[in-house]
Amino acid sequence: MIRMSTQKHPRVVVVNGPNLGRLGVRQPDVYGHQDLAELTRLCGVWGDELGLDVEVRQTDDEAEMISWMHHAVDELTPVVMNPAAFTHYSYALADAAHMVGDAGLPLMEVHISNPASRDEFRKRSVISPVATGTITGLGFFGYRLALEAVAHLMETV
Repeated sequence: MIRMSTQKHPRVVVVNGPNLGRLGVRQPDVYGHQDLAELTRLCGVWGDELGLDVEVRQTDDEAEMISWMHHAVDELTPVVMNPAAFTHYSYALADAAHMVGDAGLPLMEVHISNPASRDEFRKRSVISPVATGTITGLGFFGYRLALEAVAHLMETV
């Protein structure tokens, strides 16, 4: 069951994994020229349009990202997650993400690039099987779609 936030709008946390703090300078041919500050701004704008209070976070620390999943469960907060490199091997993060779904909360997996069209090791996600849905290859716009999905899912619960 999803609890509506006591804030003006329902809260959604957008979590970004390793190296996404380097957006805009890391492989701009793959990830684009916009940086994390711009992603944060856009998510705020999109959240306002959708009636969501969006908090954007980024970490290079697997334990911190796992902790954020635990807090999302404890606070009944939907999650938009770009697990970045953790996508392919972090069973601990997958277990924590599973708890989000077990709590009846939406968990949308987002990737700026399309991992399936890249290196062989990127083609497997340990997060996708526990995510509510996955959006890949649409750049920052994928986050908008993920937020729209969360808003929709929260309305239908």
